[in-house]
Amino acid sequence: MFDFLGSCAHWVAAGADDFVSWLQTLLYVNVLQPALFDAGFMDVDEDTFDALYWVIVGVLEMVVMYALLRPLEALMPAEQWRDRKGVGVDAVYTWVTRLGILNLLFFFAMQPAFDRAQSWLRLHGVMSVDIDNLWPGVTTVPLVAFAIYLVVLDFFGYWYHRLSHRYGLWWELHAVHHSQRKMSFWCDNRNHLLDVLGQSCMFAGIALVIGVPPAQYVVLVALTNFVQNVQHANIRLHFGWLGERLLVSPRFHRRHHAIGYGHEGTTYGCNFGVLFPWWDMLFGSASFNGHIEPTGIRDQLEGARYGEGFWAQQGLAFSRIARRLAARRRGRAATRDGGRAV
Repeated sequence: MFDFLGSCAHWVAAGADDFVSWLQTLLYVNVLQPALFDAGFMDVDEDTFDALYWVIVGVLEMVVMYALLRPLEALMPAEQWRDRKGVGVDAVYTWVTRLGILNLLFFFAMQPAFDRAQSWLRLHGVMSVDIDNLWPGVTTVPLVAFAIYLVVLDFFGYWYHRLSHRYGLWWELHAVHHSQRKMSFWCDNRNHLLDVLGQSCMFAGIALVIGVPPAQYVVLVALTNFVQNVQHANIRLHFGWLGERLLVSPRFHRRHHAIGYGHEGTTYGCNFGVLFPWWDMLFGSASFNGHIEPTGIRDQLEGARYGEGFWAQQGLAFSRIARRLAARRRGRAATRDGGRAV
């Protein structure tokens, strides 16, 4: 059975990879390569070709995402809005993230650093974990290996997410995501660029350590992205008692975004799971309350502003961080002055 499912999954993945590779070659040879040649940028020829793969995958993701989720939001919304004002900026985040602009940064700026780090680890005897061969005959099945990679990456994703609520400076970056009062399928990509870069580096680093093949990594990222789009969608959808405990649903994740429950930054929170609610259940942070509650950040009710546009949201995060650092310095100075007074 494992062999059959593994063969089917491998066939589907290979077919998708062949299609994307065909589009990649077609666009590169006929559009990008002539443009690079004319502009005198042929020294980034190979990197541009590699990055184009991610761009194509991103476009296909967005087409599927919009075709499936937008009609569901219209037919069975969790919240009724008078208008969709404020949702458009999340679409900008999605285009920036999914079209590979950050992946281009990764290829051009971060890849050499990762190559040096990996060489340093090998030099000091730290090798990649060969998960494929942990259990010959079972983990060597591509579908099984893929499932293991997914679970391992999701475990680290849970802790990355949970810690981003625990530490104040980090929270101010993550607050960009939580400041959306109208959750939609676009909302998953509403993140501060530094936070996105941190997540990308972490997941890429873990994938390198556990030996995820490049083709499977692309599929892992695409699948994770789509599932998270579903979670953030404005859809009244319940997976049933068992389903809610197997996969993070829109209802489960909406609780995480609810004012006063799941996002309280440095104080507490719930439902941090990225794909699976198991980690929340295991580490005591799960809440299966099904009420449809307003989403956002508590101090928005008191007039706090997190920005309406892309650049305002990015810049205000730095302003909040600066205020926290200034308050921390004042606190330390007051402590020292108090000690001297004694």
